[in-house]
Amino acid sequence: MKKENSKCHFCANCRGTGCIGELPGLGGFGGNINFKLNCAQWDVLAEKKEIIIALKEAEERGLLNRTKLPKIRLAPITGAVENIGWPDEKTYYLEMIQAAANAGINLSIGDGCPDIKLKSGIQAVRKVGKKAAVFIKPYPDKRIYERMEWADSIAEIFGVDIDSYNILTMRHKVQLEKKTVQQLEEIKKHCKRPFAIKGVFNPEDIDLVSELKPDIVYVSNHGGRVENRIGSTADFLAEYYKQLLNSCGQLWIDGGIRKLRDIQIASLYGVSEILVGRPFITALCNEGIDGVAKEFNKMMTE
Repeated sequence: MKKENSKCHFCANCRGTGCIGELPGLGGFGGNINFKLNCAQWDVLAEKKEIIIALKEAEERGLLNRTKLPKIRLAPITGAVENIGWPDEKTYYLEMIQAAANAGINLSIGDGCPDIKLKSGIQAVRKVGKKAAVFIKPYPDKRIYERMEWADSIAEIFGVDIDSYNILTMRHKVQLEKKTVQQLEEIKKHCKRPFAIKGVFNPEDIDLVSELKPDIVYVSNHGGRVENRIGSTADFLAEYYKQLLNSCGQLWIDGGIRKLRDIQIASLYGVSEILVGRPFITALCNEGIDGVAKEFNKMMTE
């Protein structure tokens, strides 16, 4: 049964055509241009001769077996009330984290304003007895450290979401900062666990990553939601993956990944984990907790 008041349009294929420009909502800036490109460019890559050959070779070597492919992780999603139409943040996170944990999907949570968004995620992860990647917006350092303390018991990874600086409303409301390499180095030291940079999507981010050398580089454009340069995460990955892999321990990506072939292509570029947001949101709104496992299994087989 579909969740009452859901802002999802329950499109047969979630490719950015049903929620155009709906913010709040599940859409994105510029008529969903980057949302659409994120989805479409995996199909474009799949048609390239060199990718077809590389996939065939990887299959012959047994590298495309499910156990060898990148792990799937729930994308860090907040704003359930505004963007999903959920009654409140707490019950959304309790249901989504439980659904992901039941399905064997790795967990992550994000933060936002007000603080109940992050605190609800922490509570939900604690309830299922798991650990999660915790992504924090680029607040002044003191506020980042405070959030790390809140999440200390459930965090397997801490990350700073550098791209959320481009959310103009939040930038001014909660004083988001464009972090320097030196600031990020201090945060990396402070977190005492693997450290991730989320929102790597611009060419200038390559220099930052090269100097910082984080444990994890997370290529993302917020699912095409945040106003940024025009382009897809798939194209960015294909162009810069070698440079990124030379500067980090793991490479993660999100954006438009909907099926097994997309996951297989990402694996060719050295991706360790793929983060998924909207398809799991749709599944939860449409079929409840069990729907997320169904969507996950569909994604890994079709």
